[in-house]
Amino acid sequence: MNRPLFVSLDGPKGTGKTTLLEAVTQVLRADGKKVIRLCEKKSDPSRAQTMALVNHLVRNPSRELELGVCERLADSRTWISRHVLPRQPADSIILIDRWYPSDAAFRRMVPFNEILRLNLEREVRVPDLHVGVVTDPEISWARAAARSRGLSSTVMHRLEEQVASTLAFERAAAEQGWLLCRNEGTLEAATMQVACAIHDVLRLAG
Repeated sequence: MNRPLFVSLDGPKGTGKTTLLEAVTQVLRADGKKVIRLCEKKSDPSRAQTMALVNHLVRNPSRELELGVCERLADSRTWISRHVLPRQPADSIILIDRWYPSDAAFRRMVPFNEILRLNLEREVRVPDLHVGVVTDPEISWARAAARSRGLSSTVMHRLEEQVASTLAFERAAAEQGWLLCRNEGTLEAATMQVACAIHDVLRLAG
């Protein structure tokens, strides 16, 4: 592969995406791979304006506003696709925690297929491997609520929303051919599932 391998981990809150991403990073680096960790919110120069619109959406929910949020998030990924991803070494593996908007857009008024179309029309780079990380929603809800920072969500406030978000992710993973990682067992098992999938993609690309 003459460009970095781009891997995204998406999923509802509390499914262990960040912990899994850190564990996968360690395994790949121990195997001699060059791993670069990116964070969408830290790479997006328009993040503050987008979050202001998200807060406005929460106070005044409407399909028009939600579509505006989705468009801004897609625009941010276009910027990252053009200005951040190409600067990474060609022999590296890029891991990012969330690429498509996770809990903000998967279970409300704008269908995911429409969100995906927005991204493709804006030439957002499609991950070489897109991992949907899910658990039973009651497990992820309890995990998120138990964290020191709590749920830390602008848009997710009830277990029913977590259930809907989880179901939406599972449907999207099946429809789009993502790797579905059920992170309910040991961290080691989930880590090896993702790491093996990354090695498989590298092998096919080579």
